[in-house]
Amino acid sequence: MRLGIIGGGLMGREIASALGRWFALTDVPDASLVAVCDIEPTAREWFRRVPGVRNSTVKAEDLLDDPEVDAVYVAVPHQLHEKIYLQVLQAGKDLLAEKPFGIDLEAALRIQRAAADSGRFVRCSSEFPFFPGAQRAFEYVRDGRLGKLMEVRSGFWHSSDLDPDKPINWKRQAATCGEIGVMGDLGLHVTHLPLRLGLWPERVYAQLQNVVHERPDGRGGRARCDTWDNAILHCDLPGEAIMRLEMKRLAPGETNTWFFEALGTEGGVRFSTKEPKTLWTFERRGEQAWKQVNLGHASVIPAITGNIFEFGFPDAILQMLGAFALERHGSLDGRFGCATVEEAVASHQLFKTALRSHEEKAVKEVRYERANQERRRYERHGDDSA
Repeated sequence: MRLGIIGGGLMGREIASALGRWFALTDVPDASLVAVCDIEPTAREWFRRVPGVRNSTVKAEDLLDDPEVDAVYVAVPHQLHEKIYLQVLQAGKDLLAEKPFGIDLEAALRIQRAAADSGRFVRCSSEFPFFPGAQRAFEYVRDGRLGKLMEVRSGFWHSSDLDPDKPINWKRQAATCGEIGVMGDLGLHVTHLPLRLGLWPERVYAQLQNVVHERPDGRGGRARCDTWDNAILHCDLPGEAIMRLEMKRLAPGETNTWFFEALGTEGGVRFSTKEPKTLWTFERRGEQAWKQVNLGHASVIPAITGNIFEFGFPDAILQMLGAFALERHGSLDGRFGCATVEEAVASHQLFKTALRSHEEKAVKEVRYERANQERRRYERHGDDSA
């Protein structure tokens, strides 16, 4: 897999770094970074340190015309997603897209149709579910060990916007980030694992916060901040289960915390990247108590790293990219994979409904259109009405 990167910022550099550690994965197709595109000279300059990059350009068209590029990772502001994703598909390249997969639902649906028409392999970036604890929690729920599902909580918190004097950037303006705000920035990280379990919300009541209304514009003045900083979505699931989804840029004390928790009549499970080695489980047997399990480096894609070592964010990126390469190659073999086009679009459908819910202060039914017919169902132990 010869990869090109469009957008050489923070995440573009992380993907390049993961490819630099590719030999740490076992039994995966060969992969290398061969081309990069960014409008900033300083960004392109950084990639000169990366072995194998021979095409460095300011124009996406130059990268997409390169016959040696098989697949493209794109990390650009949300308003550019649709244009560049469509260019990648039209050029006959496979695509690893960044969330939220278009600035709004309408853009996401157009990208979805183009992906289907092109026949190219397309997935969306979401790395946190590849943590070993997240995978153990996923398996715990998938295998029916909870009994009848009662409650799910999934979220992603950080505090990068707590400082009101932090200069504004594209993620803090609706024109470039999208009307859904923090839900577009963090939301697919939160919905990826529940959607993969078949936990598709039927109704939602949204509470959205825009706390910081303006920031320094970097030129001595002030600029309007018109995106949502925090979002909490209260969701009804099929049956009697409920789910709360939390996305926060203003979460005091949180650096970059992803978490998932599920509770049922027979047990419970929870994991947070704040305690990356710890999985908490609960079983309804005798005295009621939560059990703490100390995890090692158990990964979706086998790696040379010993099980006694700790797993971190760069490992999650490497695992996600390995899953992309394997599934593209047709050899993922039932293991957990990257977020699908259908899951990205379903997230958009949920977030658009959340905007209406907040505006009207009312519970709203979520309509998934075609994607709803393709979702997997979560089969709860002892209850086949899921």
